[in-house]
Parts: sequence; structure tokens; C-alpha cells
Amino acid sequence: MIHIDFDAAHRLATVGSLIEPMRRAFRSPAVTPARAHYDLDALDPPRTLLLMPAWQPAGDIGVKIATIFPGNGARGLPSVNAVYLLLSGQTGQPRALIDGRALTLLRTAAVSAMAADLLAPAMPGTLLMVGTGALSRYLVEGHLAVRKYHSVLIWGRDPDKAAAVAHDLHARGWPVRSESDLEAAARSADVISCATLAERPLIKGLWLKSVRHLDLVGSFKPSMRETDDECLRDAYIAVDTPAALQESGDLIHPLSNGIVEKGSIILLGDLAARTATSPRADKSVFKSVGVALADLAAAQQLLERHELALTQIRGEKKSQDHRDVMCDRRK
Repeated sequence: MIHIDFDAAHRLATVGSLIEPMRRAFRSPAVTPARAHYDLDALDPPRTLLLMPAWQPAGDIGVKIATIFPGNGARGLPSVNAVYLLLSGQTGQPRALIDGRALTLLRTAAVSAMAADLLAPAMPGTLLMVGTGALSRYLVEGHLAVRKYHSVLIWGRDPDKAAAVAHDLHARGWPVRSESDLEAAARSADVISCATLAERPLIKGLWLKSVRHLDLVGSFKPSMRETDDECLRDAYIAVDTPAALQESGDLIHPLSNGIVEKGSIILLGDLAARTATSPRADKSVFKSVGVALADLAAAQQLLERHELALTQIRGEKKSQDHRDVMCDRRK
């Protein structure tokens, strides 16, 4: 069994390289049972255990085991940790054990980028990233892979962390700076990506432009939300999985308050499968809570690239051995 650790995963793939595999995955007939979501008691803040299986009808099987411990930030540790096990669909034997945190960061941003490619304004000027956790850097990378922005703003509750994220991204040659005024940043943004653990809305609909796209990643519980009801009023809404309607406060509250109708919400897979190009909605929202078929697609890509790299290494070694033999014969 192959082991792909955090660093190896990043050598094998980027967010941009996974966007098209995600598009194919969402169009595929992959089986994705409802994920098992367990709230672990006894500690405050609460801890969460997730089990996320998926498989292709005639292909690989995979399952991710993830934990979400919000208190880890104070310990200098990641809030989200995970491992991913990829198994053969023919024999059931393990094929690869992959660092689940790397897999989650890469695939989450790739899915958001794919959704933005389908929904966001064609020529946006400003991207606002709300949140300064590890995922923020990946989301910015993903959005920049599908759109060109004149400026990228980073906002976080801690200005020092926002400045650090902006510095890291600016060093990559992107037009990024931190912003301390969230309302002003939101009013100037054409696309807003949120990845926080907020339990009260951060973004207000009254702040938003008439043409805009919201990429909502953080809320995965009914008690969590990053936007108020007005952000979703009259918006074209897509979700990565139907589970988002029961799991995310960003959808639960507007649905219960009559702001959003359940029948108007589209699945990302259905949106990706459309062959005809339809006019873009002025107001669009993509809400993700994480779906196992995206994990499976990312894991398969990482394993394929790992095997390709090994083949190239073996080929280079074989060529070198041949050259050494020929050199010895000439001597």
C-alpha cells in the first residue's frame, strides 16, 4: 500500500490541477452515501467526527475519517485532521493511505473554484476572502485559477493573521492585501469566499453588490452561519450535496423563514452536467459542506500522479543503467 503524506500530496497536485477532475467527478455516477456525523460530548468547544465513504460502481472505494476540533487553534494545531483510505474496487485491498488534511484542503478549494467557474461573474474585479485559516490560501488559489481579479482582499477577526495570509499570497505574485473593515470590503467585492467557524452571520445582504457570487464553505452545522437571510434572497443557489440543506445554518434559516424555496436549489452535479450554456444569474451562491465523491476524485488523482512519477523515475533509472553499461563497454 502506498502512503502519500501532506508534503507529497502537494508535490503531486495543486488546486488548479484538480478542478477538471472535480468537474468529471460531479458528472459521474459515483455512489455517495450520507456521511456519518458524530458530535462528541464532554468537551467545550464541541468536537466532531466525520466518516465519508464513496465509490465508483465499477471502480475504486474510498473513505475519509475526519475530526474537527475548533479548540486546536489555541494549541497551535489544525482544527481539521483526517486520513483517507483508498481501496481497490476489484479486490477490496488497500491501495493508498493519504493525508486527509491535504486532500481536504485541495479538494474543497477545487470544488469551490469549479462552482465559481460556473456561477461567478465573468469579469469580476475584486475577490474577498473572509477567514484566515489554512483553507483561505487554497480558496484564493482556486478562485484565481478560474477568474482574473484586479485585487484580492483578506479579512479575519485577527488583523495580524489576515496580514500574514495576505503577505504569503502576495509573495506568490498575486494582488493581495489585508482589509480591516469587513463591511467596506464586502461592498467592494464581486466574489466573496467565506471559510470560518462563525455562529453568527458575518456578511450582510445589504452590503452586497447587485451582481455578485458568494462561496460559502465554513458552516457545517445548523448553529453555524456566515451570511444573513438577505444574502440568499432572490439568489441562484447551488449546493455540493443535498445534506447541506439539513446541515448548514446558512440554508436552514433562510429556508425556514421563507426566504428561499427548497425546490429552487440546484445540485452542483446537475449544474456541471448541463450541456447548454444558460445566462449567469446576477446573484449566485454556492454552499458546500463537503462531499465524499470529491475526496474520492482527489485521492484517485493523487495515486495516479504518484504512480506516473514512479514510472518516470524507473524509466530514468533504466536509461541511466543502460548508459552506464555502454560506458563500461567502451572502456
